[in-house]
Amino acid sequence: MTYAAAGIDLERYDGFVGKLGPMLKRTHGPRVIPNPGGFAGLFRLDYNERLFARNYREPVLVACADGVGTKIKVAQQLGIVHTVGIDLVAMNVNDLIVEGAEPLFFLDCLSVPQVDDRLCAAVMHGVVEGCRIANCALLGGETAEMGDLFKPGDFDLTGTAVGVVELHKAVSRRAPSPGDVVLGLASSGIHSNGFTLARKIITDTGLDLNKTYDGLTDPETGAPRTLGEELLEPTRIYAEQIVKLGRAYRVKKVITAMAHITGGGIADNLERSLDSTVDAVIKTSAWQPHGVFKLLQERGRVEDAEMRRVFNMGIGYVVVVRPTFADAVAERLTRMGERVYTIGKIVKGKGRVIEK
Repeated sequence: MTYAAAGIDLERYDGFVGKLGPMLKRTHGPRVIPNPGGFAGLFRLDYNERLFARNYREPVLVACADGVGTKIKVAQQLGIVHTVGIDLVAMNVNDLIVEGAEPLFFLDCLSVPQVDDRLCAAVMHGVVEGCRIANCALLGGETAEMGDLFKPGDFDLTGTAVGVVELHKAVSRRAPSPGDVVLGLASSGIHSNGFTLARKIITDTGLDLNKTYDGLTDPETGAPRTLGEELLEPTRIYAEQIVKLGRAYRVKKVITAMAHITGGGIADNLERSLDSTVDAVIKTSAWQPHGVFKLLQERGRVEDAEMRRVFNMGIGYVVVVRPTFADAVAERLTRMGERVYTIGKIVKGKGRVIEK
């Protein structure tokens, strides 16, 4: 018996892994320490060189792990897999920056039945692109062959992000106060949550991933696009903008809370940033959700409350700021390319999010 006969071809595996080095190096900056042949990646938290020194006084490492969920099934159906690599990075670094952290490096785990050079390379190109957008290094990872667990064509994708924040700048150590303004940053679409419900609606109602529908348009050109293209639009990565925003206010504590809007919608995710003395009142008419949400809701006959609980409904990230800085922060984020909406206010309460 051989390993190859059991389903694991080490020569093919080693050949693919050997090609990953140049891809990873595209995301590396001067903090990454070369470690050829190493069993782990090396990354300097700070520099000795004066030019690059970050001068952390109380650095706190921040880490999180996440996956892409069943969005992968849509990618498999359409044979378009590179976008979920971007999604993977986004789902992690968007969580990381909620704590006020700067993303440092990223690790991925791609699980497949057998190494398929074309599929694996496409996925990894997406991960590299996501890391480039987020300004973090792809330091390493794992490509796992699991023929006994996956059917041909199946794969799974998970990752871990690590960042750093000065202790006194950690957003989780702050608390919103009555009068603070809630700003919502537009999502790029459905992002990477709610796909189990979305896929059930598509299957049960006969929606076609390859057809165009009213309200589904390319955000850049305005041209119609298919339902599949809409669903595979990568999750927006907010890391660069939020990190720059934090650096713009080094002394004043302008930002009092943040939330990455994933499963659970605005209510569940923003509530995690509130203490028991305040509520966030959200005005849902302050923005217009993407057409894909209307399509799924109408075809699936989904109630409003359920839609808001499952999907981001067009708001991918929330920033709560002091009222005197709200306009300035919104303007700054807009200049950095974000679509910003004033979606609510903080009032006295009991730690709830109230959507009206």
